[in-house]
This record gives sequence, structure tokens and C-alpha cells, in this order.
Amino acid sequence: MQPFRVHSGKVIPLDRPNIDTDQIIPKQFLKRIERTGYGEFLFFDWRYRGDRTKVAEFILNDPRYADGSVLVAGRNFGCGSSREHAAWALMNYGIRAVIAPSFADIFSSNAGKNGLLTIQLDEATVAKLMASATETPGYELSIDLEQCSIRDPSGWQCAFAIDEFRRKCLLEGADDIALTLQHEEAIARYEAAHRR
Repeated sequence: MQPFRVHSGKVIPLDRPNIDTDQIIPKQFLKRIERTGYGEFLFFDWRYRGDRTKVAEFILNDPRYADGSVLVAGRNFGCGSSREHAAWALMNYGIRAVIAPSFADIFSSNAGKNGLLTIQLDEATVAKLMASATETPGYELSIDLEQCSIRDPSGWQCAFAIDEFRRKCLLEGADDIALTLQHEEAIARYEAAHRR
């Protein structure tokens, strides 16, 4: 898992509430066994028509937000089924952080375990970020997980809260496997003793 310490990136404003995992990565793309290659299918049903031509009005097809890596969205982001592929699709596309007023618990957990930072801010602050990203070309945010703060080029900044264990894992780039391997010597001792 790639560590997350400080990230600066262009903001993509996706002003919709209740974005479910079925829209983040539709079910027809869940047949793969890899964790990679999902980025091109992110928000597929919103990005493309039936003939696979781009929907020009959809935010990810707007050249102003090309290479965006911070997604700002409406409340209850990631609701719906518990597919881990949703976090993979966002990350494969290049998203490093999602900011919203609230998140579905399972999505937020899956995101954290895969290196995707979810930041919960109040509705007014999220609305301010949406407006700034819409009105200011190339609007960027700098997210500092070590200091739990966000700032923009104008000098605006705010703090955010995050579970300390999740923060530590993200800072260290430690997924569940890496956390288990921290106890490798003890596991090896147990296995050797168990075999005897």
C-alpha cells in the first residue's frame, strides 16, 4: 500500500449525494481478480453512453478536471454494496483522497485498507470546496495527513479528524497483510513449536 503523508492535487467536484458503489464501479466490471485496471471503468454509466461515447457534461470528461486527484462529493458517499473494487477504481483512476460530509462505513473501511484517504467535513465546508473547484480553474488542495489539515493556495485551511489507527496505517502504507507481517517472527516461532 502506498503511504499517504502529504498530497497536493487538483479537485474534482462531484456534487451528488448518495453515490453508491454500483455507480463508482458497475457490476459488469467485477469479474477480474486483479486490483488494477479499474480506473477506466470508474463511474462508467455516468461517463459513457450505451455506444461508449463520452457524456460531455459529466465532470470526469471535462478537460478542466483532467488529472484531478482529490474528489469532493456529496453526503453518504460509497453507500450500497460492500465491493472493495470501488476503492480500487478510484485509486486506479488517480484519486488519492475523497472529501464528503459523510461516508458509508464499509466503503470508508475498504478505502482506508487500500490507501485511499476519506475525509469527512461539514456540509458548509464541502459546499465551499465544491464552489472553489467549480469557479477557480485548476483549483488544488494540499492534504497533510501528518498534521490532519487541508489548505488551498489562497491560504484557507481547515483541520480534519481521523481514527488514529487508520491514520497510522495510511502514514506507514500498512495494509492488513503488512500489519500481520509485523509479527512474522512470533508467527514463525508459533509454527515451529506447533509442528513439534
